[in-house]
Amino acid sequence: MANLTLELEAERKRICQIAKDCGLDCFETVFELINYDQISQIASYGGFPVRYPHWKFGMEYEQLSKSYEYGLSKIYEMVINTDPCYAYLMEGNSMMDQKLVMAHVYGHCDFFKNNVWFSKTNRKMMDQMANHATRIKRYIDRYGYEEVERFIDTCLSLENLIDRHSILNGPQKMSEEPPAPPKDEFLFRVEKSYMRNYINPPDYVADQKQKQNEKNDQKTVFPSSPVRDVLSFLIHYAPLEDWQQDILTIIRDESYYFAPQGMTKTLNEGWASYWHSHMMTRHILNDSEIIDFADHHAGTMYMQMGGYNPYKVGIELFRDIEERWNKGRFGREWDECDDVRERKNWNKNTNLGREKIFEIRKIYNDVTFIDEFLTEDFCVRNKMFVYKMNKETGKFEVDTRDFKAIKAQLLFQMTNFGQPIIKIENANFENRGELLIQHVHEGLDLQPNYMDATMKNLFKVWKRPVNLVTIMDNEPQLFRFDGNDYTKHSLNDEKKSVEGEQQELPKA
Repeated sequence: MANLTLELEAERKRICQIAKDCGLDCFETVFELINYDQISQIASYGGFPVRYPHWKFGMEYEQLSKSYEYGLSKIYEMVINTDPCYAYLMEGNSMMDQKLVMAHVYGHCDFFKNNVWFSKTNRKMMDQMANHATRIKRYIDRYGYEEVERFIDTCLSLENLIDRHSILNGPQKMSEEPPAPPKDEFLFRVEKSYMRNYINPPDYVADQKQKQNEKNDQKTVFPSSPVRDVLSFLIHYAPLEDWQQDILTIIRDESYYFAPQGMTKTLNEGWASYWHSHMMTRHILNDSEIIDFADHHAGTMYMQMGGYNPYKVGIELFRDIEERWNKGRFGREWDECDDVRERKNWNKNTNLGREKIFEIRKIYNDVTFIDEFLTEDFCVRNKMFVYKMNKETGKFEVDTRDFKAIKAQLLFQMTNFGQPIIKIENANFENRGELLIQHVHEGLDLQPNYMDATMKNLFKVWKRPVNLVTIMDNEPQLFRFDGNDYTKHSLNDEKKSVEGEQQELPKA
């Protein structure tokens, strides 16, 4: 297949059949054999051979290529969520490494095809990415490279302002009409100009205008409910030119394509690692390759003290779940058992482990996976504690063994990728067409430099002042950027509560 050598093609066919015999259900998988420079180029493009022109891809290529040349890192495998799946093998790797990568890739392909969070992704994204590149190159030819690049810079700084959990339900519909400017509907039609003061007497007009102004003071809130998908709102309602609207749509579409990969990093890598380990040790390796495999596998699974390795946590959790469900260590009877000796020897021979891990692969993401299956026993066995540096000894020491605190910290880091949640509350703030956004405060303040840059780039798109409600230094505050200056004032004076999801905003 593709440009594989005869030996690699034979191994590919064998490993593909082994994967099927293990129960994996994959898209057709196309392997390409490329050199380190090519794999660095493709990796810098997010796994795709063609992307739109932008300096960030060149920056990432330089980082990847230099890291390889200096021996700091090496890309062993890369696979794309498409149908068929495309995967890359690097020239110069040993045969054992190539077989390891192919086994790992088939685990990923099965996950892409069967996990529900990937079910709505565009399986023809290879073609779509090339289409995006063509459209943006056309705009560069028409409007100039610098003009288009500046706008792409602005869009990329906002690319995470989407609603990742809307993937399954579809994006929030934007069907509302923005508030229209007031019209003098009380004036009667006048055919002849000399009749104007007779048909619409000045006293009557003044009286009607006063009533209209009083009515306008009843400020219109738009949208009627908060919007989490900020990019979609900007696409529909920001005063953008057609080419700008199209580029922002491209950035948003690509953000939604990559979102499930971030939401299932631990689950996906754990699943692929579980199956490459299972297939390699039972069906693929020969005697001469065992030591090399153990060395490379251990290097991939190594987790620093106080660090987090999604490969390690994922594979160990899958093994733990399989063992628990094979021995019946789940359910009410297991949870209520407090006899240490009985729990240690517990074995109901239920043999449901393989069925359970396939179920998890199908419907879970990282947050639900960790929330439901991470146990205190697992954390103790894998030394998953919170560490801190002891300045006196210069060594890391355990800061807390509190399981609830450890689990809460993990879940917090995984929720929305650890990034702040931002919603649009009102696009007609103070009845002036200004944008009011709300930060859902979850215990951590926004970083001022990131906050300022985000408001500045939102202003570039919205072209009106941007207001942000958040909690800073334990005090509810309203920040405003008008295109030139940043201002802020406390909301405590107005007795406004802005805490968590229940934030009460300034009257719009």
